[in-house]
Amino acid sequence: MKKIVIIALLLVLTSLGSYAQRFAYVDSDYILKHIPEYNSAQKQLDALSEQWQKEVDIKFANIEDMFKAYQADQVLLTAEMRKKREEEIIQKEQEAKEYQRIKFGFEGELFQVRSKLIKPIQDRVSKAIQAIADAQQLDMIFDKNSEITLLYANPRLDRSNEIITKLGYKPGATK
Repeated sequence: MKKIVIIALLLVLTSLGSYAQRFAYVDSDYILKHIPEYNSAQKQLDALSEQWQKEVDIKFANIEDMFKAYQADQVLLTAEMRKKREEEIIQKEQEAKEYQRIKFGFEGELFQVRSKLIKPIQDRVSKAIQAIADAQQLDMIFDKNSEITLLYANPRLDRSNEIITKLGYKPGATK
């Protein structure tokens, strides 16, 4: 009988504790779209990415042309000449893949530029979220656009506009 009373008491206390927690959510995409520096940085990143992708495409197109020319000439080439051309094509392909990795790979140049441009903005947003959470005594704030699945969100819990205001921008329709 004592165990049942203790278990019941623990269940009541845990359920009361869960009611005391306060939650809210934000929409990080919505917030970032209201920050002009973010939009500018994103345009810079898109332009840089597009430029580098064109360069990669040109490199691979040249390799394709080299391969087609090799196939057309293959019957006329000696074994030594074939081997030399094959090695040349393989080398060019490796160079193109290395270039692609340097520009777009994990911690490549695009990643580094993105970190340099976007990280300070994300840090400001994070500090604003923390300030709102502290001011409103919130226990948790979820990001509606992150890995965490949010199946339902009551709009009264959305603190996105408060974050935008805290950052010094005007919430509302995005540009």
